[in-house]
Amino acid sequence: MPVPNQAALDFLLSRRSRPAKTLRAPVPDRATLDMLLTAAARTPDHGKLEPWRFIVLGKPALARLAAMIPECAAALNIAPDTVEKAISQYRDADLAIVVVDSPVTSEKVPQIEQAYSAGAVCLSLLNATLAAGWGANWLSGWASHDRVFCEHGVGLAPHERIAGLIHIGTETNAPPERPRPDLAQKVTWLDA
Repeated sequence: MPVPNQAALDFLLSRRSRPAKTLRAPVPDRATLDMLLTAAARTPDHGKLEPWRFIVLGKPALARLAAMIPECAAALNIAPDTVEKAISQYRDADLAIVVVDSPVTSEKVPQIEQAYSAGAVCLSLLNATLAAGWGANWLSGWASHDRVFCEHGVGLAPHERIAGLIHIGTETNAPPERPRPDLAQKVTWLDA
């Protein structure tokens, strides 16, 4: 019989993201971030391609990105209430890590599998951050899909996409538990 890591199982069975709008300073220092990024990089990666990378956004970079949003929104005819929400996601944050889906040319590993690996990095970073005692939330939003914002603001290459922004900070209040999926509606058992 395998020996379970009960502490890890208990964490995974009770983990809960913290809303980004409730996260404040202080944020992890560089040594802690290095540890969290190291944990996130230990993710499933078909072909060992490492088809992702990280961009750490401190407060000044987040403020610069928030200032770009109105112009990007105007070019895309984004509704004003949606624009303000996007601005606040960047303006009010103290730290966010961009997980970049950066596919590698490969005859064996399709780009979609590489994108799944970038998504796995997002979840690994989120879980590592929560396990380390910090508050964290995985967000995206319309700006993270806008090419002008991604390339001119964040510095992505034309072939790259944002898989997610992991907002990190000190939790100011614990959110209530939310309803979880009914596994009877989500699981199919095939025995033959």
